[in-house]
Amino acid sequence: MIESVELFTDLYQLTMLQAYFRERMESTAVFDLFVRRLPRRRNFLLACGLGDVLEYLESLRFTSTSIDYLRSLDLFDDDFLESLRELRFTGRVRAVPEGTPVFANEPILEVIAPIAEAQLVETFILNQVTFQTVAASKACRVVQAARGRKVIDFGARRCHGIDAALKAARAFHIAGVDATSNVLAGTTYGLEVAGTMAHSYIEAHEDELEAFRAFASVFPGTVLLVDTFDTVAGVEKVVELARELGDGFRVSGVRLDSGDLVSLSEKSREVLDAAGLEGVQIVASGGLDEYSVERLIDSGARIDAFGVGTRMGVSRDAPSLDSVYKLVEYDGRGRMKLSHDKTTLPGRKQVFRTVSDGRIAGDTIGLADEQHEGEPLLVDVMVDGKRTAAGNESLEAARARARRQVERLPEALRALDTSAPGYPVEISDRLRSERDRLKGTLGPASGPSPSRD
Repeated sequence: MIESVELFTDLYQLTMLQAYFRERMESTAVFDLFVRRLPRRRNFLLACGLGDVLEYLESLRFTSTSIDYLRSLDLFDDDFLESLRELRFTGRVRAVPEGTPVFANEPILEVIAPIAEAQLVETFILNQVTFQTVAASKACRVVQAARGRKVIDFGARRCHGIDAALKAARAFHIAGVDATSNVLAGTTYGLEVAGTMAHSYIEAHEDELEAFRAFASVFPGTVLLVDTFDTVAGVEKVVELARELGDGFRVSGVRLDSGDLVSLSEKSREVLDAAGLEGVQIVASGGLDEYSVERLIDSGARIDAFGVGTRMGVSRDAPSLDSVYKLVEYDGRGRMKLSHDKTTLPGRKQVFRTVSDGRIAGDTIGLADEQHEGEPLLVDVMVDGKRTAAGNESLEAARARARRQVERLPEALRALDTSAPGYPVEISDRLRSERDRLKGTLGPASGPSPSRD
């Protein structure tokens, strides 16, 4: 496990830091983190990852071991390397709180700090916000598809590494997932953990009923996995166990992990209900995502909870974001990029969100000192390198925000299909004028560029 992450950065961040050091460039820089465009199958994103970013910024230090490694590369001067010993993040962070729906081109996070500090942290910030926003956005869709039924994260074993599995479980919780099989995530974040047994446990016994009997004697309220051999026969053995145990039967559910889940859930429900086991729930798992969950419910499947693994864990249909972290101001002056299809908006910003008839209706991206109708989304979460009250909120507060905010989205945006025409995001007249003014001073772009309006 990695305990120190100060070297989790791209090499060019450090080479730029040395160049800034040589040029004595120490003025305040402002960087925006935003997503240029939404993935094809996403109507919105759910902002996530801020908590880990703020923890990193507060604890950022270069150890002697890290400095010795950098010296071994023969790229850096000794006086620069020695200066890293004193480097701390002393800046300000304004951000959209976790659990807030966001859209293309809107600043999710803004870093205001001496340029070396703001530059160095780019890699870590992009990594955490991008991945956790991907994960939360995917999980939010699964939760919406489940329509109030319980969703359990089974994705740890196929996530792309330990950190991804841990941070995914955090993001899933914010998005509304009820529990995780990941025990490390449970202890790290205080999440509900859930799990039953694998097919190997059943196979290790000479008889399926014997396996059920043994496991239920150790964990009376367990969920029993019934599809190792024949699903319906497995459910009938659960009924047989109930008859054996009488009033001592406490099994809470059965899990179906393969086959025609609609038909098998219906047959399982019939068998259980006929035996008076109406309180035994049916859990489904096995290659599920929001699309299959929606189809199962629409087809009348008798399923009470869903265990969702790989496809949610890696966000298979949209595993990445076109996220960027761009300089928008240095030394008090707006900065922008003019590259084809990659233009940026200059200056410190604010996003104003309006609500109509209880529904989120549209956003305006303006300059930070503007006043517009609607709620300003970016708030101070860190000042002078220390978290504010807004930067110290609990996961439960972020989860509650996500639930409230997603419920306020127009119904078309909450659907799994791509919404047309989508959600309106405009830029203010002042910001547009500042963009055009600055663009005129920088010369023609390398080709036609969209306006980000």
